[in-house]
Amino acid sequence: MKRIVLFSLILFAWGFSTVFSQQVPADVRNNRYYLESVRLTQLAQESYSYGDFDVSANYADEALRYAQLSDEYVALQLKIKETDDAITAAKNRIAWAVSVDAPRAYPEEYGKSEQAYNEAISFRGEESWDEAIAAALRVIDALAYITSPTPVPAVVAAPPVVIAPAPSGKSVLPARYTVRSWASSKDCLWNIAGRSWAYGDPHKWRLIYNANKAKFPKPDNPNIIEPGMILDIPSVQGESREGLWDANKTYESIR
Repeated sequence: MKRIVLFSLILFAWGFSTVFSQQVPADVRNNRYYLESVRLTQLAQESYSYGDFDVSANYADEALRYAQLSDEYVALQLKIKETDDAITAAKNRIAWAVSVDAPRAYPEEYGKSEQAYNEAISFRGEESWDEAIAAALRVIDALAYITSPTPVPAVVAAPPVVIAPAPSGKSVLPARYTVRSWASSKDCLWNIAGRSWAYGDPHKWRLIYNANKAKFPKPDNPNIIEPGMILDIPSVQGESREGLWDANKTYESIR
């Protein structure tokens, strides 16, 4: 009975020490706690095979302890990365807002974004990771509906522009969309394409991807989009599209 219990402990230690091998990058996974847990598990297995059950049990206990330390270390590193990614997205969004003169044109929204960004930096310094992420997301939300300023028309007179009416009596659909966080809106190309004001068909996600490929952090990877990105929504069936998507507006379905 003792041997069965001991062998189960060794197997558990081995499973604990390898649980992250398929979930995190190698540079985080192969931390010193993880490597020590693997070494101790191997010693526990060797001792067990030689019949040194007490020694094997001691090794197995230590392997578990180091595996738990590795677990805590990996969780912390992932949380830090999530925090830094959120703050970087917020910083980039503020830089874009400055480039379109948001401090002057949208002083209230820009002021809220600056305050939220400073809070995010402060929370990160205090290692309050979740609070820092929440503050960074407030930056994105505060600037979500800011658009580029309307270009100044040329001095030379131009013929009047005739705006074609929306087909079938439907309202004009949005031509651009500001990506929101996955936590709040489950934004990805598949979900965006499936929304009724886009295409009403998630299988058409590639139309959005092809129109915005150059904007992606990794242009060859359509799965990586960041909050604050403004995506063009190209017309697919001659529908009228204009302006930035507004959560306060009600759009008719494209279908």
